[in-house]
Amino acid sequence: MVEGDAVKADKAEFLECWQTTWKTPYIMRLALSAGIGGLLFGYDTGVISGAMLYIREDFEVVDRKTWLQETIVSMAVAGAIVGAAIGGWMNDKFGRKKSILVADVVFFLGAIVMAVAPFPGFIIVGRLIVGFGVGMASMTAPLYISEASPARIRGALVSTNGLLITGGQFFSYLINLAFTKTKLTWRLMLGVAGLPALVQFVLMLSLPESPRWLYRRDRVDEARGILERIYPSNQVDEEMKLLHESVAAEKAEGAIGDGSIIAKVKGALNSQVVRRGLYAGIIVQVAQQFCGINTVMYYSPTIIQFAGFASNTTAMALSLVTSFLNAAGTVVSMITVDRYGRRRLMMISMIGIITCLVVLAGVFFQSASHAPAVNALESTHFGSNSTCSAYISAPDASSWNCMSCLKQNCGFCANGDSEYLPGACLDLTKAVRGKCRSSHRVWFTEGCPSKIGFLAVVVLGLYIISYAPGMGTVPWVLNSEIYPLRYRGTGGGIAAVSNWVSNLIVSQTFLTLVEALGAAGTFLLFAGFSLLGLVGIYFLVPETKGLQFEEVEELLKQGKKHKSSKGQKEVLAQ
Repeated sequence: MVEGDAVKADKAEFLECWQTTWKTPYIMRLALSAGIGGLLFGYDTGVISGAMLYIREDFEVVDRKTWLQETIVSMAVAGAIVGAAIGGWMNDKFGRKKSILVADVVFFLGAIVMAVAPFPGFIIVGRLIVGFGVGMASMTAPLYISEASPARIRGALVSTNGLLITGGQFFSYLINLAFTKTKLTWRLMLGVAGLPALVQFVLMLSLPESPRWLYRRDRVDEARGILERIYPSNQVDEEMKLLHESVAAEKAEGAIGDGSIIAKVKGALNSQVVRRGLYAGIIVQVAQQFCGINTVMYYSPTIIQFAGFASNTTAMALSLVTSFLNAAGTVVSMITVDRYGRRRLMMISMIGIITCLVVLAGVFFQSASHAPAVNALESTHFGSNSTCSAYISAPDASSWNCMSCLKQNCGFCANGDSEYLPGACLDLTKAVRGKCRSSHRVWFTEGCPSKIGFLAVVVLGLYIISYAPGMGTVPWVLNSEIYPLRYRGTGGGIAAVSNWVSNLIVSQTFLTLVEALGAAGTFLLFAGFSLLGLVGIYFLVPETKGLQFEEVEELLKQGKKHKSSKGQKEVLAQ
């Protein structure tokens, strides 16, 4: 953002953001164009969840190997880790605009590779390339928006990036549903991902570089020209004065320099202010991932199938509901983030998340406990060669139920009269799956028929409602404003890398955890991680609402959690 008048946080509401951008539409143009980086992030997050259902049907090896499914999903995250690290350096070296343009080109190429993939390995390579672009865009877009926004509406405008993330997820589910009846299914789903990157590339060509970055490079006239398009004429001189004072203070502390990535990181870690900023920035990014959100985003249809909804189309349609709630919750964040503050929203959000995860674990536990039994006669109905070999050789086969069957990497073909009656445990092959479906029976591979499965969908919706307004967008807002200017790209890059590393750990292990702990145990584990995140936010995260960047830096220098804009007592951090 650009320095502006010190405006009280309680006046910085969404209405003021609307009024300001209505009078100065150029501000919203900057925010929305850069925010398409969030759309890239969101589309990639959402599209793979539906595409995976059809990738598994096309490639039997993917259907059989859990680790291969996890790798296809999480390889984009692995690429994003590298992309975020490089993006932090590129932001400081070449500027925010060029970093976004490079991210668009990379993302577009990755989408093409995935769409034409002849075998699973090609999909993995394409996901890796897409990840590079997503990682760069994930930390560059909010930074660009932040540096081109007046302080009083900065949080709301940065939240447009979060809105576009959730909008991208919602759009991806619509695309998934649209292509379910086509022959190319997952290829079209993944290939369309290149369109937002192409749109952003074209839009960004006509937009300027960040005024703060330009001023750092002594391109004063260019910076002033941009400020004149953002602020009323009577405020421009004051903004230029604040920019001058900010950069002069940095030079007095030490050379800004471009330096290498290693030098930048060492310099950041040697600064007490940056370290305190990183404590806060990293804890919220890690907590955002370990509350399990991307298990819902990456595996949403699969989780709904855990609850007993076997149809791919039904699972994706129900996933669309959770995606819509995510987008709606982000709008709530835009309205409240500058009024109620970053820290408070995240803490309330985490309390709701923990509650929902515990309830969700209970629903899955009850569903697994009351799964339909396996019947020997039903299991030989399609021929003895179709019966699950593990079931045939099991000494306790008479006690098997649907969950016992699925745990042995077999499929459950529901009873022809009712899904809740004893059914068949069969081999997990395309041929057997076809026999089951051709008999007008339902084929289950992820979860079992359940009379209370609908409760899991309801609780997932409540989980998203709790997540989106707080932990969904606020960590990115916080990380766009908590570091000193000279280390903003580096600090944001480090925090973004921590986010993507956490994302990789969660997405790469989710299905394995479900196999080992069951769905109930896995979501209970995420509830425990969320509790730790809540504690970390309480003790380590300062409140930055309504503060100028310089005020945030002073707050961290003093080691305080928040500074009231109404002159109330400042509260010391631990």
